[in-house]
Amino acid sequence: MITPEQVRNDPAIGAYIQKADESLLTLGYTEHSLAHVGKVAAEARRILLELGKDQRQADLAEIAGYLHDIGNIVNRAEHAQSGAIMAFRLLDNLGMDPAESAEVICAIGNHDEGTAEPVSDIAAALILADKTDVRRTRVRNKQRDTFDIHDRVNWSVQQSELELHLDEGIITLTLAIDTEVCSVIEYFEIFIARMKLCRRAAERLGLRFRIIINGQTIL
Repeated sequence: MITPEQVRNDPAIGAYIQKADESLLTLGYTEHSLAHVGKVAAEARRILLELGKDQRQADLAEIAGYLHDIGNIVNRAEHAQSGAIMAFRLLDNLGMDPAESAEVICAIGNHDEGTAEPVSDIAAALILADKTDVRRTRVRNKQRDTFDIHDRVNWSVQQSELELHLDEGIITLTLAIDTEVCSVIEYFEIFIARMKLCRRAAERLGLRFRIIINGQTIL
């Protein structure tokens, strides 16, 4: 079985992720480097394990998380679909079982809010892990007077935590934001589609999605 460690250590995969992030940097996007994909991979794995899913399913979610943004090397537009195709070739070359590769490809192709649906537990975990990765360290623009709304939203986040409350059947994104940098309304202007997708992903996993911002339950 192909392990997450094998995927992380594959030089071709590392090169593609790095180049994809360089392209997004040129276009003015926030960080999508190894830090982002590593965090998403770890969170997707954690979500499934905390829900009692089996170890191999968590492995596949981790692999999907690590590979999910690789399609940005082709183009930002429809990067989920191009990334799924790239992942198929890469995993096939590594010798992954087609049934397992299919699970990873399906999740990657369904992670972007423009076309995504939580069609599997792995896809749902990937969506939740990816769309809740909002943090100051993702901002690469050092000139605050030129921040766009994406920069302001991420820069405003002082603390971010995604927690499962299994006794209540809830998964909660808790944020502390600096409202002098970004208002709560601005957060939802940019993230409303993502948060709706997170709600559907949570439902797929038998949970309710909740957002708490500065101590107030927003959703």
